[in-house]
Amino acid sequence: GKKKGAAPSAEGARVQVMGTGCKKCHALYEAASEALGEGSVEYVTDMSRIAEAGVMTLPALVVDGKVVSAGKVLAPAEVRELAGE
Repeated sequence: GKKKGAAPSAEGARVQVMGTGCKKCHALYEAASEALGEGSVEYVTDMSRIAEAGVMTLPALVVDGKVVSAGKVLAPAEVRELAGE
């Protein structure tokens, strides 16, 4: 992927939360941001990108292009663990 240092918009971040803006999706994004820091998580709401990633159940957590969790809201500690932090 593209490496872009500390871009304020987390475009190209290793960790992505995929969701359509539903309550659970937002909750997962909040947890991921808390776990990894604001700006190191990209929130992907574009359905075509979500489909491209092969995500069927939302919200999903994607690390380094791999779907590591789908369909559940994780605690910040769980996000950290899955992200290998």
